[in-house]
Amino acid sequence: MKPYRIPELARKYVEYDMIQKHTELPELSNPRLRLAYAFLGQQQSLAKHSELYTLVISLVQLGMDTHDLIDTDEEKRLETQMRSRQLKVLAGDYLSARFYQLLSEAGQIDMVSQISNAVSEVNRLKVNLYVRMRQMRVNAEDYLSAAVQLKSTLFQIFATTLNGILSRIWPEVLNDVSRCEVVLDEMERSESSARFNKSWAYWHVMEVGTELEREGLAQITYEPAFINNLVEKYDVRNQLAVKLKHAADAVMTAAGMLESDHLRMELTHIVDALLNKQTDYIAALNETR
Repeated sequence: MKPYRIPELARKYVEYDMIQKHTELPELSNPRLRLAYAFLGQQQSLAKHSELYTLVISLVQLGMDTHDLIDTDEEKRLETQMRSRQLKVLAGDYLSARFYQLLSEAGQIDMVSQISNAVSEVNRLKVNLYVRMRQMRVNAEDYLSAAVQLKSTLFQIFATTLNGILSRIWPEVLNDVSRCEVVLDEMERSESSARFNKSWAYWHVMEVGTELEREGLAQITYEPAFINNLVEKYDVRNQLAVKLKHAADAVMTAAGMLESDHLRMELTHIVDALLNKQTDYIAALNETR
């Protein structure tokens, strides 16, 4: 089995001078991509396409993630901000379309249909979540579960292509790895006054906070001191750290059920990388204090 090199393969599709000069793209979802590549490579009927399937999924996911970064506010923007926004729209469209060409050239038309259907489902789930959030009908755990589902739905298509124990374990492991990714992002959001709105910490405080604190969260912008006080008061960091550990432990429990030493090692590597990211984040946070 070839070593994992999806970031290198994807680079040719994302490293354009215009994009790099005027805007930024999200990071590749490497934990889920590495997981998919490892699982697909374990099944003989899929191994020869494992790199292609993982690459196209990486581009589709990156395209959707790029569109999610587009600012929908109607206020006037500087020319540089408008250019960045326009390039995000174009880059997202381009990345989302490349999967069709790559799969068609390889004669994998059935996979085109599966991915298209999955993208439609992701968009449906996003709209449903956004409507519920706007109506304030979401609590912290509802939000977390929905965020995990949004990250994992595109990758769930492999549950029908894998066989045997790989097919049975795939949804569970994918869900737990996605949960790790979501929780890590929520840790960072909880420390950012610019990204705090509608985060897990936001919904948690809306549940357990005082009326004055909830009124404060209704404001358009937040003072960093206000956010820091909420994070400290409601032990947000520790609560998210516990959730991360539970999800990581669940991945390793599933790994113990696998027959392949290589696949177990890959799962261990993925979990270690996720936990190391938490360690790096905490170290960086401490340096800023």
